[in-house]
Amino acid sequence: MIKKYLVERRSWIFLFLFIQALILFIAYLDTALPLMPFFYIFFLSTLVFCIFLSFRYHKETKFYKSIAQWENNLDLTTIAAPESPFEKIIEQRIINQTELLKKEASENLLMLEQEKDDLLAWIHEVKTPLTAMHLMIERLDDERTRAQLTHEWLRIHLLLDQQLHQRRIPFMENDLYIEETDLKGLLFKEIKTLQSWCMQKGIGFEVELEAATVLTDAKWLAFIIRQLLTNAVKYSESSDIVIKSYQHDGRTVLEVKDYGRGIDSKDVPRIFEKGFTSTTSHHDNAATGMGLYLTKRIAKPLLIHIDVYSKLVEGTTFTLTFPKRNDFVDIAGM
Repeated sequence: MIKKYLVERRSWIFLFLFIQALILFIAYLDTALPLMPFFYIFFLSTLVFCIFLSFRYHKETKFYKSIAQWENNLDLTTIAAPESPFEKIIEQRIINQTELLKKEASENLLMLEQEKDDLLAWIHEVKTPLTAMHLMIERLDDERTRAQLTHEWLRIHLLLDQQLHQRRIPFMENDLYIEETDLKGLLFKEIKTLQSWCMQKGIGFEVELEAATVLTDAKWLAFIIRQLLTNAVKYSESSDIVIKSYQHDGRTVLEVKDYGRGIDSKDVPRIFEKGFTSTTSHHDNAATGMGLYLTKRIAKPLLIHIDVYSKLVEGTTFTLTFPKRNDFVDIAGM
């Protein structure tokens, strides 16, 4: 800041040095005048100028220092009060721009809220004809056609479900209801939804539940399991998906293991990133890269820790580690 201030006031400094040099030059040319008084004048005036410059530095940079340290948000309380007319002009411009940004941010927020509400309403409206379509598909006699249409219907259903939960995530902490959840009932409900797709691909399920219940929000846990099962089925062919639960160190652990194509080791750290699909299978246009991203976001407020182990060609294992009962005191304080 000192260097910047000296650069800002360089014209003053050069003017002062020029006047001092001019005085000494005149004294040097006029031999009738003694030089010593001029040196005194030079020294004292330089000292006074340095003291004045130091005083003005602290006074003039206070306002600009506060602007430099300002976090570029809409809170102006951290900016020092202006003193000079120019500082007041700058402050007024900042206030005007901040008020304009606040107004635009408020309008954008209202617009986003309206768009979110409209999308949620649209999703709920679409579900009605989708349900009717599913009933019509089930009445078809041609098994092959019925299976193909059911698969496409399921894809639409899962995509709408993703959108619905994605819109609800920002407010999920207000929507949590922690209770003892029956894992068996929840799992078999999700497996039943994927049944036709699994039959089409020759995929079965092996379920071993040593821990029958878990303390969590059933609705959000169902979404997490839905995404893991959907991924397991999508990337598997003619193999079983193993689901098991057990107790470890006082916590309930749920594993979902498939024997599908697996994930490249360099991709594993990135699978929970938004929009990330794969660096090895660019032809997979069906992947959106949203399922695991949403899964990770939902697991965080539920205090569920997700681990993944995968090897190419051999398959993938997702492990959900649920919190202990006392850990939910943290959720209550959110």
